[in-house]
Amino acid sequence: MTDASEVVGARAPVRRGRFLVAVACWLVVWQVGAVALGQPILLVGPWDVAVRLVELVPTGTFWATVARTLAGVVLGFTAAAVAGVLLAAASAASSWADAMLAPLISTIRATPVVAFIILLLLWTDSSRLAAVVAFLMALPIMYTNVLEGIRNRDRRLLEMTRVFAVPWPRRVLAVDVPGVLPYFVAGCRTGVGLAWKSGIAAEVIGLPAGTIGEQMYQAKLFLATADLFAWTVVVVVLAALTERVVLALLERARRRLAGEPAPPLIDPAGGAR
Repeated sequence: MTDASEVVGARAPVRRGRFLVAVACWLVVWQVGAVALGQPILLVGPWDVAVRLVELVPTGTFWATVARTLAGVVLGFTAAAVAGVLLAAASAASSWADAMLAPLISTIRATPVVAFIILLLLWTDSSRLAAVVAFLMALPIMYTNVLEGIRNRDRRLLEMTRVFAVPWPRRVLAVDVPGVLPYFVAGCRTGVGLAWKSGIAAEVIGLPAGTIGEQMYQAKLFLATADLFAWTVVVVVLAALTERVVLALLERARRRLAGEPAPPLIDPAGGAR
C-alpha cells in the first residue's frame, strides 16, 4: 500500500514544474509589457534586471548590504517569535495577563507600519529601525497563533497527564509542543513575510546606511529603475529563503519530537526542505 509521504513526494516534481511554468509565463508577460510601454524609466524588462543583478552580485558591497538587512529582519522576527510564545503562555496561564495584553496586541496590530516607523525615528537610531519594526509587525501574529494553539490543545491528553502526575517538562514535550507547533508554523508562514515587508519599508523611510532600503531609495532618486527592480528581486528571494529555512528547521524539530528521522535541511532535488 502506498504511503502518504510517498504520494506527496511523487507530486512534488509536478508542483515544482507547474510553479516554474507559471514563473516563466509571468516573466513573458513582464517582458511584453516592458516592450509595449517602451519607457525603461517606468518599466524595465526582466532581461535588464537580470543583467543588473549579474553586475551587483559579485561585489562586496552587495553582500555587505544583504547581510546588514538580513540580520535586522531575522533578529526582529526571532525576537517576535520568542516574545510571542512567552506572552501567549502568560496569557493562557493568567486571565489578568490576558486582559492586560489584549489591548496592547490589538493596538500594535491596528497601528499602520508607517506610524511606527515615524515614531521610532524620534526614539531610536535608524540603524535599529528594521529590527524593531519587524519585531512589532510580527509579534501580534505570533502571539495570536501560539495563544490559539495553547487553547486548542488536546484536553484528554492534558487530563491524562494530570491523572498520572506526569512531570511538567515531559508534558510540555509530549503534549504542549506538538499541539501548539502547527499554529506556530502557521504564524511563521505569515510573520516572516510581514517582517520582511515592514523591515524594508522602515529602511526606505529611515535610510540606515548600507541597507537594501537605502539602495532602493537611491535607485528611485536617480531613476535607476533596473536597480530598483533588481533589489526588489533580492528582497523577494531573501524572504522566500528565510521562510523555507525557518519551516525546514521547524519540520526537523517536529520529526525529532515524533521520533522520526529528520530530513536533510537541503534537499538536493528541491532546495531547502
